[in-house]
Amino acid sequence: MPSPKPPHILTRRYALALGLAFPFVPGVALADARAVAAPDGRALGGYDAVSYFIDGVPQVGTADQALRWRGAVWHFSTRANRSAFEANPRAFAPRFGGYCAWTMSQGSLQMASPLAFAVQGGRLYVAHDMAVLALWRRDISGHIAAAEAHWPGILKQ
Repeated sequence: MPSPKPPHILTRRYALALGLAFPFVPGVALADARAVAAPDGRALGGYDAVSYFIDGVPQVGTADQALRWRGAVWHFSTRANRSAFEANPRAFAPRFGGYCAWTMSQGSLQMASPLAFAVQGGRLYVAHDMAVLALWRRDISGHIAAAEAHWPGILKQ
């Protein structure tokens, strides 16, 4: 007996609303699946994105203060931080999806360490490691401009 047809058609908009990336939905799969660097499913390796701004240092978040945004799970150290992120996630999420900002300025994607970070102009940037962060700091505005030229198109490569 044939299986029943689904009650709705999965559209790009519906898939994006659910935070899903399916290979059979044109234009969604690769770019959206990689929009946030979260190799284990957790953005920033489980660190609280809001804590970079509030505390000046990253705090480890907890699973009981977590939410899903842009296909990744974001952990928070406090309910207040989770609420702040929920109200305006783009204000706290790392620029360039949490990929290394310096390598983004060079035109490539590389995972970043949540401990190698800089807050510049009200935005959070993360780097591969402390040595790469030092390279980033040599010309922050120049690297930001170069990275912006590559983002988000680099996700389609």
